[in-house]
Amino acid sequence: MLQVRHLLADKGNQTHAIGPDESILNAASIMTDHHIGSLLVMRGNELLGIVSERDYMHKVILKGCSPNDTPVRDIMSTPVLTVTPDDTVETCMHLCTDRRMRHLPVIEKNKVIGIVSIGDLVKAVISEQGEQIEYLQRYIAG
Repeated sequence: MLQVRHLLADKGNQTHAIGPDESILNAASIMTDHHIGSLLVMRGNELLGIVSERDYMHKVILKGCSPNDTPVRDIMSTPVLTVTPDDTVETCMHLCTDRRMRHLPVIEKNKVIGIVSIGDLVKAVISEQGEQIEYLQRYIAG
């Protein structure tokens, strides 16, 4: 079974973060510039929350808040559900499905070492299933 560490080995461990006092407009700009759907909200090395496109839509746009004047801390999701490198892709899929989340920060020794998205998880499952099908086809063809 694939573990989160395998995903990070393939995709890398780059994360993007923003401070809690930064504006929502700045957060949206960073997400757009990097083509990502969420940002970790950090104070130094401390993970405080996560802010996503969904947070922006539900907590800023629909409530009529000003993206220039609203700090990230006002809309971030907290507490943050995290995983470890030893967690399996299956465990992460269940968490994302059950909690309706799209991004899971990866923590090791109280430090953020990466992030996995639902897209990363689906890609891994599809790849693993493809390998299993190929193996079974070769076995049957004998």
